[in-house]
Amino acid sequence: MKNLTDSFVYLGHWPSAGSFGFNTDILATNPINLSVVFGVLIFFGKGVLNDLLDNRKQRILNTIRNSEELREGAIQQLENARARLRKVETEADQFRVNGYSEIEREKLNLINLIYKTLKQLENYKNETILFEQQRTINQVRERVFQQALQGAIGTLNSCLSNELHLRTINANIGMFGTMKEITD
Repeated sequence: MKNLTDSFVYLGHWPSAGSFGFNTDILATNPINLSVVFGVLIFFGKGVLNDLLDNRKQRILNTIRNSEELREGAIQQLENARARLRKVETEADQFRVNGYSEIEREKLNLINLIYKTLKQLENYKNETILFEQQRTINQVRERVFQQALQGAIGTLNSCLSNELHLRTINANIGMFGTMKEITD
């Protein structure tokens, strides 16, 4: 609208070409000039004004339509984001639950493994102790037997004289001879 009024104001400042011109002095103008000017203004101004209003109305409607489309797109994006968030939260909860379950399972497996290892170590310890006891008992028996044998040999050597020794040998030979006759 401002452009329209500016164009008429500038027309009043143009130098007149010959006898045609606009008189910008309102008091000096006659009613015919005024009615022509007002008629032109109303005739062309109405169309221009209607065009301006229609254009403005179309721009406003387009802006509203675009805003609605953007709003619907934003709402759709928001819903998609919420759905993804729910999905991610569900997956995170599932990972958390699975992680805790896996940790518990690993913990129980480790406890069972440690229990089995301790039981095996206890068995090895008991077997080692039993083996060492048997070995010690056998060593003690061997030493006692050796000492008893040495004591018996020493006693026999000190008690047996040559004569007693010969009589014992003769008695044993006699026993073997008798046994031989019985078996024949």
